[in-house]
Amino acid sequence: METHMEELLRILKELRPDIDFNEKKALIDDGVLDSFDIVALVGEIGETFDVQIGVEGLVPENFNTVQAILGLINRLRDGE
Repeated sequence: METHMEELLRILKELRPDIDFNEKKALIDDGVLDSFDIVALVGEIGETFDVQIGVEGLVPENFNTVQAILGLINRLRDGE
């Protein structure tokens, strides 16, 4: 069974196979992910992790690093 990190990395690789998400750290700040990527990512995260990312969660800080995205997922799964 995949861990949440492995599932997230799989989603990101499917979304942008040209990027090494293990190496890239500033996904928003460096323009690695654009708004279309974020929309697709939010949908995939919702389906895969059974969470809803509301408007309040759509801030750059939540998507700038793989760890930040994982933190968002964990907070949503924990009901925060």
